[in-house]
Amino acid sequence: MSETVLILGASGKIGRQAAAAFGAAGWTVRLYERRAGDMVRQAEGAQVIVNGLNPPNYHNWAKLVPQITAQVLDAARSSGATVIVPGNVYVFGDTPGLWSETTPHRPVSRKGRIREEMEQAYAASGVQTILLRAGDFISGTAGDTDLMSHVHLRGLGRGVVTSLGPPDTLHAYAYLPDWARCAVGLAEKRSTLPVWTDVSLGEANFTVTELADTLSEALGRPLRIKEFGWWQMRLAAPVWELARELLEMRYLWATPHGLDQSKLEALLPDFRNTDLATVMCSGLGPAKRPRPTATRPT
Repeated sequence: MSETVLILGASGKIGRQAAAAFGAAGWTVRLYERRAGDMVRQAEGAQVIVNGLNPPNYHNWAKLVPQITAQVLDAARSSGATVIVPGNVYVFGDTPGLWSETTPHRPVSRKGRIREEMEQAYAASGVQTILLRAGDFISGTAGDTDLMSHVHLRGLGRGVVTSLGPPDTLHAYAYLPDWARCAVGLAEKRSTLPVWTDVSLGEANFTVTELADTLSEALGRPLRIKEFGWWQMRLAAPVWELARELLEMRYLWATPHGLDQSKLEALLPDFRNTDLATVMCSGLGPAKRPRPTATRPT
């Protein structure tokens, strides 16, 4: 008998990728219907809840993130389900390094503090929770809104790769199909995990210079790197919420960092990341992408 996963935020890129990965692994996939309300009722009979809900464009995080957290925890308590939450790197602040589960949390932004409070709420809830931490998601699916397609590659037709900071600064990314495969693997090992598991998906750590070099080779033509127009964000900030929220996170593009996935490799020894060239080229047309070399889903 297959197990059931409830996917929250099923219309978003995390929810869609998670639904596809769990379905491919033989799970019964149930998509949360926001209009139907009552998450507790929709979670009945589910063994796992994947929380793909997140306020779009950072809107009103201080109010909405705690509300979502409380709602998810209520549903998990009622159903007895394990919760899988996508974590990010905001909690680590601006201290450079290769970050992991042992790195102290030193948030320096308002959103970092909100995420820290969210993680603490899950950790203290008594509900089995797997926080699967990742850097900036690269979707790998045409039409999805992600940093790669909407920032780095927005000028590719003009031979430009856009950088949000110094182009030689190491930055943590995550290939979303890999994150979804890890979520399935961890869900299937949940009986061996503690009530609170904090684990990172790493390996997709690279600089914009490395990105431009890889894309240039794939396309067979030279590319130049251009700095993102942060001055436009500053001008728009008084009247545009998203501009203000993006400016707050600018420090991450000047802070060299990556994620260490040693703990993940110990938990899922058969997992293999999709090769980095494929990840970097996933925003290109299929004809220009290297052939993926990831192994079978965990």
